[in-house]
Amino acid sequence: MKTMVLAEKPSVGKDIARVLGCKAGGGGFIESPKYVVTWALGHLVQLAEPEDYDQRYKTWDIGHLPIMPEKLQLTVIPQTAKQYKTVKDILHRSDVSDIIIATDAGREGELVARWIIEKAGCRKPIKRLWISSVTDKAISEGFQSLKDGKFYLNLCDSAKARAEADWLVGINATRCLTTKFNSQLSCGRVQTPTLAIIAKREEEIRRFVAKPFYGLTADAGSFTLRWADSKTGSPQCFDKGRIDGLLAALRGEREGVVISVDKTAKKKLPPRLYDLTELQRDASKLYGYSPKETLSVMQRLYEEYKVLTYPRTDSRYISSDIVPTLPDRLRACPRQYGKIVGQILRQPIRPNANYVDNAKVSDHHAIIPTEQGIEMSILGERERKVYDLVVKRFLTVFLPAFEYEQTKLRVKIGHEVFTASGKAVLAQGYKEAFNIDDEDDENTDEGGSQTLPRFKNSDSIPVRGMKLTEGRTSPPPPFNEATLLSAMENPTKYMENHDKAIAEALEQTGGLGTVATRADIIEKLFDNFAIEKKGKDIFTTAKGRQLLQLVPKDLKSPELTGAWERQLQSISQGKLDKAAFLTGIRKYTTDIIREIKASTQIFKHDNLTTEKCPECGKFMLRVSGKKGEMLVCQDRDCNARINISFSIRSRCPNCHKFLSITGEGDKKTVVCACGYKERYDAFERRKKAEPSKRELQNFMENQNKRKNDADRSDNPFAALTGMKFE
Repeated sequence: MKTMVLAEKPSVGKDIARVLGCKAGGGGFIESPKYVVTWALGHLVQLAEPEDYDQRYKTWDIGHLPIMPEKLQLTVIPQTAKQYKTVKDILHRSDVSDIIIATDAGREGELVARWIIEKAGCRKPIKRLWISSVTDKAISEGFQSLKDGKFYLNLCDSAKARAEADWLVGINATRCLTTKFNSQLSCGRVQTPTLAIIAKREEEIRRFVAKPFYGLTADAGSFTLRWADSKTGSPQCFDKGRIDGLLAALRGEREGVVISVDKTAKKKLPPRLYDLTELQRDASKLYGYSPKETLSVMQRLYEEYKVLTYPRTDSRYISSDIVPTLPDRLRACPRQYGKIVGQILRQPIRPNANYVDNAKVSDHHAIIPTEQGIEMSILGERERKVYDLVVKRFLTVFLPAFEYEQTKLRVKIGHEVFTASGKAVLAQGYKEAFNIDDEDDENTDEGGSQTLPRFKNSDSIPVRGMKLTEGRTSPPPPFNEATLLSAMENPTKYMENHDKAIAEALEQTGGLGTVATRADIIEKLFDNFAIEKKGKDIFTTAKGRQLLQLVPKDLKSPELTGAWERQLQSISQGKLDKAAFLTGIRKYTTDIIREIKASTQIFKHDNLTTEKCPECGKFMLRVSGKKGEMLVCQDRDCNARINISFSIRSRCPNCHKFLSITGEGDKKTVVCACGYKERYDAFERRKKAEPSKRELQNFMENQNKRKNDADRSDNPFAALTGMKFE
C-alpha cells in the first residue's frame, strides 16, 4: 500500500517527491513504491457562489437578500479542475491507504487540504507534515516527526468558520450595497476598516490647524543649550510674548551655572528578526516595493530557491529547537557576508531572549536563511535585495549591542533652566557591521545629540549669545504602504469603544487581516478604486469616502475583526463550537442587510466624464488606480475599461522619476511629470539597445574575475595554491 502526500504547490510537491525518492512521473503527481506525491495549485476548492444554490441568484437583486444557505457547499474552481480530478483520483486509489497533508503549515494551508479531501469525499487516515522551510533537511526531519491529523481538527474548524463567516457577510453586504446604490461597492470585515483607518487619518490632517511655537537657545561655544519650561520641561512655548520677555531679560547674561549632570550607560540591542509585515515595511521604505510584490518575491525565495524559511509568519523570534541549526545557516550565507559570518563563528553561539523565545513562536518562527547556500548572481534584482535584507537582519542578531553613555546637562542662566543632551559612543556593536544608522529616540525633545565637554556641578559655562527659535506644529503624515501595514497590524488606537478583551484579541492575532492577507487587502482597495496613490502616499477616493458613509458602522471598525478573531482563537483551542460562532454570524448578517435596505442615503458619481463606453454607450468614470488613470464604464454589468495612463518601472532620463505611458496605438507616448516626452516606439528601441541590469551585473562580475585571475598570475606563489605539504 502507498501513502498519498498532498502539497500546496507543484514546486514544494516536487521537492518532497525528490527527497522521498519518487521518480515515476504522471500528470500532476510523482510516485514511488511507497509514496504518491501530488499537489494543489493553491486552492482547488472554494465555497460555492450564490448561483450554485439557486439560478435566480445569478441576477443581483436586493429582494433576494440575505442569501443564507442552510449548509455552505464546496465547488471545484473551474480553472484548476483538471488538477483537482488528479488529486481526487489518487485519494480514491485502492492502493492508497492513508494521506499526509503537506500544505503550508498554518490555518489557511490546513483549509486548502481539508476542503479538497472533504469535496472528494475521502475518509482515509490523515497525518500532518508541519515544517517551516522546504530544504531537503527540513523535509526529511519533518517526515520523521509526522503528527496525527486529529490534532489539527480544531485549527481546521477555525479556518472553515473564518471562511464561511467572510462569505456570509461579504457576499450579502457587497450585493446589498451594490444593488441598493447601483454602483459596484465592495465591503468586508477587513478591507472596510482599513479604508476607514485611511479616511480617519485624512480627517485628522484636514482638521489640523498648525500652531506656531517658540523657544530659546543659548550659544555655549562648542554646543547649544535649549530653554526648558520650569513646569512642563518642554522646550516649546505657544506664548510668544512670554518668550520675547525671557529673551529681553536674558540677553545680557554671559554665564550659566551647571546645576546637574546626569550620565547613564545605555545599550541598544540589535533589531529583532523579520516577520513578514516588518519585511514588507522595510522593502517599501527602502525600495518602494508594494507589500504584494515583497510577498511574491519571498515566495520565490522560499519555494524556488529554498534559501529562506516560510514567509507568512507573524513571529520575530525563533524557537530553541532551531538553535542547533544556526551554525549551518550562517555558513550557508553567500560569500559577500563571509567576514561577518567568520566573526560570529569564531566563538560559540550564545542564544539570547532578543531572538530566541518559544512562547513568542506560534505556527512559524521568524524569517531566516535556510541551510542551503546560493550564489547571489543567480537571483534577480528584487530577490537579491529582499534576500539581502533578511540575511543582514539574521546576522545582526548575533552581534553585540550598541553601547553609549547618555549625558543630560542642566544649566541655570539667570532664573531660567536650559538643557543639553550628549551621547558618547562606547562600542558600535552591531551598527559597525553594516554601517547601520538607526537613530535613537532618546533626544527627540532635545534637538538631537551633540558632543558635550566634561562638566561637574557648579561649573561655569560661558554664554556667547541668546536666540529666539520658532516653528509650527505638523499634522500627522498621510499613510503610505509601509505605514498602512503598521496600522493594520496595530489597529487598536482606531477603535472607538476600546474594549480591553477585544483589543487583546487583536493584538494576539496580529490586527486586521493576517500577515498573508494584508497585501491582498490593500491591492483590493486599489482595484476597487476606493483608494488611490499620489506619489508614495495613499488617499481615499470619492467612491471610498462615500462607501464609508453607506456601510453599517460595525463593518468600519477593527472591533469586528477583534471580536471574530477572539472567537476563532477559541475554536482553534477547542473552547468554542464552530456552529455556535456561525449562528451568531448569520444573525449579524441579517441585521446589517436590514440596515442597508432601510438606508435613505444616495450614492453619486462625481467622476463622470463625457466619454462614452465603447461597449454599452453609457458615460464613463475617470478613476485613479495604483498604477495610473483609466476610464471605467459606470454600468456595473458592463465594466469596460480604457487606460488613460499607467506608470512603468523605467526612469526618466532627466529627473530619474518613474515614467508613465499615455494614449493608445499611434498616439502612445512615454511622459514624465517633469515635462519629458518620448514616442513609445522610440522609447522601446532605446530600451532594447540599452544593456539590462542583469547584463551589466554579469559584465562587472566577469571584469572582477579577470582582475582576480590577473592578480593571481602575477603572484609568484600562485602555483603553490591548493598544494598539500606533509
